[in-house]
Amino acid sequence: MTTLLADPDVVAIPVEDNGDRLVDLATCGIACAEPGEDRRHVRAGLADRLMAADAALPPGVRLLVVEGLRTARAQSAVLTGYTRELRATFPWLDDDELRRMASRYVAPLEVAPHVAGAAVDVTLADAFGRELWMGTELDATPEESAGRCAFDAAVDVEARRNRSLLAGALGGAGLVNYPTEWWHWSFGDRYWAFTTGADRAVYGPVEP
Repeated sequence: MTTLLADPDVVAIPVEDNGDRLVDLATCGIACAEPGEDRRHVRAGLADRLMAADAALPPGVRLLVVEGLRTARAQSAVLTGYTRELRATFPWLDDDELRRMASRYVAPLEVAPHVAGAAVDVTLADAFGRELWMGTELDATPEESAGRCAFDAAVDVEARRNRSLLAGALGGAGLVNYPTEWWHWSFGDRYWAFTTGADRAVYGPVEP
């Protein structure tokens, strides 16, 4: 069973922020879908690993970061909206189960990797900036994608090949995937600590 961001074992992991500054990925040579936005910023340690992952990809293929840093206000708005959708679709669920289900797609604010500058929503693109097929649209909800947004979901051969390529580059650089979203990768946050066995997270909430 997949451990979600709302799991008490993840929430309980302590944070000891190492003070890494925020870095603009566009200045690091990483392709970003949101030029000029705060969302292209991440912590320096994550930026270094993204550059390594980008360099490890085969010729003609590049990382394309769609979102890095997300403000606490934006995170709360996304979580509120998605929880509202779930409540309308599954009116019989109690608050605890709604929180758990929502965390498949949007992290609770207190553990949100994007708010810490510790995560990116990222895909692959060709040399012309065209996104490679990954089996679903990036940011498709579990309901919209019939669960194919999960990294290990059954997808076609092309999408599986591209997901594996993405995972090889990012995992090789030290990032971890959130299994319910093929596009979400992080370093230094609580979920990274949980996945790798680290005793603490090194990135907590940060403002742009």
